[in-house]
Order: sequence, then C-alpha cells, then structure tokens
Amino acid sequence: MFTYAVFIAGALIVVSLLLSLFRLLRGPTLADAVIALDLITTLAVGAMGVTALATGHALYIDIAIVVGLVAFLATVALGTLVEYEGRRKQA
Repeated sequence: MFTYAVFIAGALIVVSLLLSLFRLLRGPTLADAVIALDLITTLAVGAMGVTALATGHALYIDIAIVVGLVAFLATVALGTLVEYEGRRKQA
C-alpha cells in the first residue's frame, strides 16, 4: 500500500512539473515565469521528500531543506527584480 502511495505521489509531482515547465516557457510576463520557477523548486523539494520516503535515506530530507532555503532566497531576489522592472516601466 505504501509503495502505491509513493508511486502516485511521484506521478503527480511529475505531472505538476511538466505543467509548471509549460508555464515557465510560455508565460506571458516575467511574474508568471518567476512563479513557475518557484513552483518547480517547491515540487523538487517534494520529490526529494518522496524519494526519502521511498528509499529510507534521511539525507534527502537535509538536501531538500537546503534547496528550499536557496529557492526562497531566489524567489525573494526575483520578486525584487520584477518589482524593479515594473517601476522602471512606469517611469
């Protein structure tokens, strides 16, 4: 039963990654691309969590925490860039 749950979670993460990649490539604005990139990193953290559950290796959890922290900092930086670009276009 646990194996099926891990498989279903992995499949849903892969489908979500594909849809997010589509939004990243086809997003009409920079803000869409930033949100899609943030979602992709969040899904990568989720995939690492599923991998940790499937393999039983706790190292994946530590890696997921580091990736999550870096993704947060990247999102803040990209959000600042989007705000700066918006102000520059208004001026």
